[in-house]
Amino acid sequence: MESQIDFFEWLEPDVALKILTCLDDAADLVRASSVSRYWQNIVVSNGLSKKLCMRTFPQLATITRVVEPSHDNSRETERDHRVYASLSRAFTTFPLANCIANPVSASSSDRYPAESIINTMVPMNSFLRRGSYWSSRGSDDPETPETLVYNLTASFCVITEINLHPFQDLYDPGFPVYSSGFVRFRMGHPKSWRELNYDFIEAQECADDKFIWTYTSPVYPVAQENLLQRFKLPEPVVCIGGYLQIELLGRVQKACDDKYYICVAHVQAMGRKLSPAFSVEFSEPPNDVSLKYDAKEFGSLLSTGGSVSRAKPSLRIAKKSGVLG
Repeated sequence: MESQIDFFEWLEPDVALKILTCLDDAADLVRASSVSRYWQNIVVSNGLSKKLCMRTFPQLATITRVVEPSHDNSRETERDHRVYASLSRAFTTFPLANCIANPVSASSSDRYPAESIINTMVPMNSFLRRGSYWSSRGSDDPETPETLVYNLTASFCVITEINLHPFQDLYDPGFPVYSSGFVRFRMGHPKSWRELNYDFIEAQECADDKFIWTYTSPVYPVAQENLLQRFKLPEPVVCIGGYLQIELLGRVQKACDDKYYICVAHVQAMGRKLSPAFSVEFSEPPNDVSLKYDAKEFGSLLSTGGSVSRAKPSLRIAKKSGVLG
């Protein structure tokens, strides 16, 4: 066999590290760490998989420790490499779905329970337009905002877009659409998990102050149209804690009582549920966040997910770093 030379070993360590840092795909880092012990040491000891994850999803900075029960005796650097490399893959291969599980509260509700936030969980039915929406209370001020809060399907998921369907009343003259003027989204976790053992919907109370919102989206204009409107986030967002707030800003439509209302027929939060392969646990109060990884569940979920290309790592690394044209 011809002798082969590892060009990395001819480079200064900081140059080799610089080349590997140019990779923006966790799969490439995993393959790079499999080329040789020298490459593996650079990737693992410098925490490149974790740094790539943090660079792509800054929300992960709130995680204070990583737990992998199946590898309790592993070195921290090795464990972090496995967990964050797997997490990066999950962000792109786990199936997309609506991640809203349950409504939590509305800042106000008109004619409760007929026009409750619970109605926004059901997609618009063209034959049952009455009673299939949430409505705010009426206001004389068109600037009065409203909020809807939802619990997501997991305490750890990545959200890519929020979809909102304003309600159109086909029984009123002119068929008015009661949309908000604008919308904004927040994601986060409870200040205290114990305080959520309460039915805010039944009590008709707002739960906004029960949460710490760690992400706030830009403000998006809402069209005054009877359709499911998609609001794609600038970048996918990791929601650590599993709660979503929809802030409805401005009112554009008056009803027959000469007051402004906002009505929503349906809400979706499209993303990827990361559990049961990954989960987060909060201390009480939540100033310590643990990320738990189950490698067995991860492998099982991957078997029904996407695939990753198998290009040769050295060739792809050379191209991305500029060594090859």
